[in-house]
Amino acid sequence: MNSGSDKPQSQQDGSHSLSTGDDESDSPCIGVCTTLYDEICQGCGRTLSEVSNWVFFSDEEKASVWTRIRADGTATRFQRQAKENKPN
Repeated sequence: MNSGSDKPQSQQDGSHSLSTGDDESDSPCIGVCTTLYDEICQGCGRTLSEVSNWVFFSDEEKASVWTRIRADGTATRFQRQAKENKPN
């Protein structure tokens, strides 16, 4: 039975962004939203303001946030990526 999709199975489409933290997603969110003692989400590394205003950000603003959170690398998003990309 044909599912109607001509998209190759091997192509990433960002559909697993929340579980794997892939780079195909527009948003850094991984669905682990928590701020314990500051205003930085431990799941994605964004500030509360960045999270709440993300949909209004320009592509340049989003790119700037992505650059900062990647450089910091402490968010759970990046911990998961490092663990998944670690050689066995």
